[in-house]
Amino acid sequence: MRINRYIASTGYCSRRAADRLIEAGDVMINGVPARLGLEVKPGDQVTIRGRSLAPPSEDRRVYILLNKPPGITCTSRRDVSDNIMDFIDYPTRIFTAGRLDRDSRGLILLTNDGIVTNRIIRARYGHEKEYEVTCDRDITDAMIKKIRTGVPILGTVTQPCKAWKTGPRTFHIVLTQGLNRQIRRMCGTLNYKVLDLRRVRIMHLSIEGLPEGAWRELTDDEIAELHRLVAVK
Repeated sequence: MRINRYIASTGYCSRRAADRLIEAGDVMINGVPARLGLEVKPGDQVTIRGRSLAPPSEDRRVYILLNKPPGITCTSRRDVSDNIMDFIDYPTRIFTAGRLDRDSRGLILLTNDGIVTNRIIRARYGHEKEYEVTCDRDITDAMIKKIRTGVPILGTVTQPCKAWKTGPRTFHIVLTQGLNRQIRRMCGTLNYKVLDLRRVRIMHLSIEGLPEGAWRELTDDEIAELHRLVAVK
């Protein structure tokens, strides 16, 4: 396995960041400075800035939180320009637990845990996702009431949800449903155009402290709470 992929597969950083560490002389293989493109063999000892790096585990579960910028497409297809997999550049196979459309931004969870993914995206499990919405004109109490009680889109009526006004043209909405472009369609039905849509929370996971375009792995406490929340009741 190439050295940059080896480092990234341990969860230490992305392959691009690993390349920068290698170029800076911070990575050693068996006590010898690593070079870009070198292969790591079984039994080799890799250190970064003097600290040993544990070998990657083949069955390691990965949970990544990304603050997606607009213009990135939530697809695993590498032939699609600006796809999220190339943007993350993670060395092992992961997939998104839910989606945001190309123009939207905010939190995306990526993982290789299929059970967790299924239970997050299925409406019947009732897991919350919170969004901040900016519209093209002033938001009325009547509009918020309709959002809360249900709006006809895609041949159905959206489920009741939480929504509250946060500014003249902004509101927050909490969904447990995930219809295609649901918020944009709901607003469109009520003659509002969405100018900006940002997901700020997935269940207990918040966007706070994560800059746009940045990603991080979940902490042990966050993973434990995630597993608790998605457990079969």
